[in-house]
Amino acid sequence: MAGTAVRGRLTWQIATVTSVMDETASVRTIALQAPDWAGHRAGQHLDVRLTAEDGYRAERSYSIASAPGEPVALTVERLADGEVSPYLTEELRPGDELEIRGPIGGYFVWEGDDSVTPLMLVAGGSGVVPFRSILRHRSHLGSTVPVRLLYSARSQADVIYRDELGQEEAGVEVVYTLTRQQPQGWTGHRGRVDKSMLAEVAWHPDQQALAYVCGPTPFVETVASSLVSLGYPAQRVKTERFGGIGGT
Repeated sequence: MAGTAVRGRLTWQIATVTSVMDETASVRTIALQAPDWAGHRAGQHLDVRLTAEDGYRAERSYSIASAPGEPVALTVERLADGEVSPYLTEELRPGDELEIRGPIGGYFVWEGDDSVTPLMLVAGGSGVVPFRSILRHRSHLGSTVPVRLLYSARSQADVIYRDELGQEEAGVEVVYTLTRQQPQGWTGHRGRVDKSMLAEVAWHPDQQALAYVCGPTPFVETVASSLVSLGYPAQRVKTERFGGIGGT
């Protein structure tokens, strides 16, 4: 049975686009209908494969933006030199089909079976995507686990899921830092996430929080090493990274 499940996850299948929604000027959320989807866990990702008319294929991995039990959704940031993201964010329309494979990954996941241990989520740019899945999963479960999200973006206009994250929910605190441009009257943090900012925002190590860090590689390395130097055990700092500057 387990072998069958693994083969199913690693088999390409056709999914139909049911809706697209622009989150920012360069970021779009894509909802999919995948009849053979076996379900996913909060924090997992999947692969997307595009095939050109001449047979050339390009594959990319994207975090799943939807919670377990919800239809599969991806949130994709357009990269100027990308092979896949420009098509997904500019040309894809409802009714179009995509080849997908997944879900993939068992490390960077939150099951929601612990209602006591605080969560420290640190996102750089589109690294916030898997945290949307985690936060939605928490909400669907009716979990009371305390969550603190530190989200780094270039500007307020670059904040993904701005309206959704702006909705107050008991036990969830969202803290922003804007690295390049702040609106008039901005009272939040400024600049890149560093040890000093984490010392101010993160749960104290004595609270034994579980940390998840997602974003561009330099961002993740800085945040993870800073959390460890502040007293977080390295095994309680889970990381997921991707290439590019990621908007932080």
